[in-house]
Amino acid sequence: MRAVLTARHRTGDRARPGTTRGLRRWAAPLALVVLALALVGCDAPMSTSEIEGSWNKEVWKPYWVILILAGIVFVVIMAATLVLPLMYRERPGREARQIHGNTKFEVVWTIIPVAIVLIMMVPTLDSVFKLDEKPPANALKVEVIGHQWWFEFRYPDLDVVTANELHVPEGRVVDYALRSVDVIHSFWVPQLAGKVDMVPGRDNRMAFSALRARAEPYLGQCAEFCGTSHANMRFRVFVHTAEDFDRWAKAEAADRVSSVSRTAEEAFLAAPCLGCHTVRGTDAAGIAGPDLTHIGARTTIGSGLLDNTPAELKRWIANSPAVKPGSKMPPMAQSAGGTLTDEQINVIIGYLQSLK
Repeated sequence: MRAVLTARHRTGDRARPGTTRGLRRWAAPLALVVLALALVGCDAPMSTSEIEGSWNKEVWKPYWVILILAGIVFVVIMAATLVLPLMYRERPGREARQIHGNTKFEVVWTIIPVAIVLIMMVPTLDSVFKLDEKPPANALKVEVIGHQWWFEFRYPDLDVVTANELHVPEGRVVDYALRSVDVIHSFWVPQLAGKVDMVPGRDNRMAFSALRARAEPYLGQCAEFCGTSHANMRFRVFVHTAEDFDRWAKAEAADRVSSVSRTAEEAFLAAPCLGCHTVRGTDAAGIAGPDLTHIGARTTIGSGLLDNTPAELKRWIANSPAVKPGSKMPPMAQSAGGTLTDEQINVIIGYLQSLK
């Protein structure tokens, strides 16, 4: 009986060959999956590692210090883990020497982590204070207002109001006043700056500049869960040269310029649209929805969800909740329970597309 128990005990101590082979078989695929997920997380255009704004540039200064220190610590620990067991492995005639209570060792491995933390703290505090500095006097002022589920951008010094598409000049600091009219939202353009919450009844501020002008826009996103269509609350940031920005601001500050007949404008004003939207220079003065004065010049509609084309605009007007769950804009097409015929919607689309 003792021999049987001893044999069972020894068998239990050994790893099962099948289990070991199974782990080895899955190790490579799991490693590839982890690597793929890591690469996807660093992919553009929502990557925080692409430094395109002054805010990100400042934030990455302490990050580089932390990454270098973490790399050194990782290499030292892994080297010690691999080398020390070989150097001090059990040998005949060798007796282990206990170092518990060794004051020198304890002082050293207390000082090392404290020194690492202090080294990380200095550039971190420097960046924190710089990001909190008051913006320069010539900074462009922009009010960012969060709605469920779209962004409103107001330029008080330029008399410009737009929605879901932010335009800024390259190299110039922009002073953002962030607020919300309903629930907590968050302003985030990963390639340009970090996240700052937009809180009802409170103005949060941030200031940064885009480092260069480019043709394609930067993508922004609400980063605080705010309801049904939180994931669809998007916006774009267009960075222009100083001259191009001045031209854009001048065009946006003007009243609507339409190339279609007065009849089309009358059809728009006779529809329910004027109750929620503004078109400067007309009787439409609603504030519940985005300002449509120059909607024809925008690249997207529905808070960046759809391209600004006649077909997509028709989908949106006909039944926006079917396109964007929770949309506050009710269906307009008769087929979806609204009041507008297909012909009326087509006329309104022609009018909106003409507002440049």
